[in-house]
Amino acid sequence: MRRTTTIFEGDYRLAHMLAADVHVEQDDLAALEKLREGYRIICSEIGKVIIGQQEVIEELLIAIFSRGHCLLVGVPGLAKTLLVSTLANIFSLSFKRIQFTPDLMPADITGTDVLYEDQVTRERVFRFLKGPIFANIILADEINRTPPKTQAALLEAMQEHKVTAGGTTYRLEEPFFVLATQNPIEQEGTYPLPEAQLDRFMFMVKVNYPSAEEELLIMKATTTGNHVELSHVLSGGDILRLQDIVRRVPVADHVFRYAMKLTRSTRPQEGEAPDFVKEWVTWGAGPRASQYLILGAKARAALYGRFAATCDDVAAVAHPVLRHRIITNFKAEAENVTADHIVDRLLAITPKPA
Repeated sequence: MRRTTTIFEGDYRLAHMLAADVHVEQDDLAALEKLREGYRIICSEIGKVIIGQQEVIEELLIAIFSRGHCLLVGVPGLAKTLLVSTLANIFSLSFKRIQFTPDLMPADITGTDVLYEDQVTRERVFRFLKGPIFANIILADEINRTPPKTQAALLEAMQEHKVTAGGTTYRLEEPFFVLATQNPIEQEGTYPLPEAQLDRFMFMVKVNYPSAEEELLIMKATTTGNHVELSHVLSGGDILRLQDIVRRVPVADHVFRYAMKLTRSTRPQEGEAPDFVKEWVTWGAGPRASQYLILGAKARAALYGRFAATCDDVAAVAHPVLRHRIITNFKAEAENVTADHIVDRLLAITPKPA
């Protein structure tokens, strides 16, 4: 029988001090402390199934508590699907996987009206048959292998959290989180997401190969018959409450300015852009990147039990927020300069205000 552990049971002593001029509800402080403890429990539970990938796990949790979506990039066999299904299991949420193929239609995702006939009256009526988008966590596997029309159907649901069919609007169940995957190899026959659609994703998360030690542990753990039992840590209601608390995490003006400086420095058209950006970048990140830098910083601070976001939190989420919003030119590609290299240099030259 499954054991259930919830971080909203019991009392935890607050382990941080707040500035006197910051008004914070006592319940929020207690919930943040429980979120910090819950983060430790979540990582422990995921560690029963997923070996390594700590940075990926942290970025996924930051996106979830920021009400954002993630685009996961990695070669096959790195446990992307297993990680998402494990998260859904730990959070006690519904999970659906959609395998994107060239013949997939929008109705295959959102649902369609089906004609039903009453067995007694023989009256025929249309009823809406919900598609796989009606779940809390959606894995859009290889999203770049389906045509733009089908991609747009998913992205509309991501943005609006609702589906319209036959003139009727259906709300998606909250919390709602989409994790889309892309394979960086085998690009023939794919439909790359346009920049405007990439911008809908809060994070682009890169999944790298495990280290030699981690790969050895993976081999030992997955070639035996051991059964892993996971515990439920958070319910859907708990996640919604924590998402609201993350939005209330205070941010000082100098942190706002630091995030804005990073974003504006990626735009070659701006006067404050450094020379290497003007040399290698065609288009930089838009205002949504600034928003996500702040939201990601808030969520990261909350996961660590701090009720104030800092410039270090902004810097920690800069790569997943900016890497898919910086469009490099041919000169950068010829010199093997990637968006991550540009973000590295921007973080190095942008001073953090005291």
